Amino acid sequence: MKILMVMTSHDQLGNTGKKTGFWLEEFAAPYYTFLDAGANVTVSSPKGGQPPLDPKSDTPEGQTELTQRFKADPAAQGVLANTVKLSDMKAADYDAIFYPGGHGPMWDLAEDKDSAALIEAFYTSGKPVAAVCHGPCVFRHVTIDGESIVKGRRVTCFTNTEEEAVQLTKVVPFLVEDELKRLGGKFEKVADWQSFAITDGLLVTGQNPASSREGAQHLLALLT
Repeated sequence: MKILMVMTSHDQLGNTGKKTGFWLEEFAAPYYTFLDAGANVTVSSPKGGQPPLDPKSDTPEGQTELTQRFKADPAAQGVLANTVKLSDMKAADYDAIFYPGGHGPMWDLAEDKDSAALIEAFYTSGKPVAAVCHGPCVFRHVTIDGESIVKGRRVTCFTNTEEEAVQLTKVVPFLVEDELKRLGGKFEKVADWQSFAITDGLLVTGQNPASSREGAQHLLALLT
């Protein structure tokens, strides 16, 4: 069982002068969920190398059992520090693909042609595609047979109300919830910050950081 995880390479939070990147829990929880299930995990990013960590995800209140496990795991830190280039990845080499969130993907992965082509290749090969929190922004330009990959599908993501709560509604290039609805997705959500993941066919989406592990479990269920 080979799973490809795709991280952002973008570290600027719009024009705020602040840093962004990937959300630590959204990497750590799926990574260990996959490893503990016996999967072989490859981690990639558009630029390769160390992806930028959103500093807000590394605060004391943001820590979980799995983020603490990551901090005590030099091997995992080495994997993350040496992500392979996304443009070198082929769907044929893996069984599934998973996108953690954080705000970074909204600027690079949402518009990345290599990413879109890769998702299309996984999906049309009958292989599961998963994304959590802001991760579903990567579906923005993905089409299957001329239609959006999310059209008519049950989906979730970081909600408008959650974006309002972190006061970044005016900073992000678009709202992921609005975009999934515009693309024809059947959007669903639960209360802010609660764990929630959906599987519809080969598509798995999770609502927020708390949904990272559940989203990964949904993906494993499709593979096993």
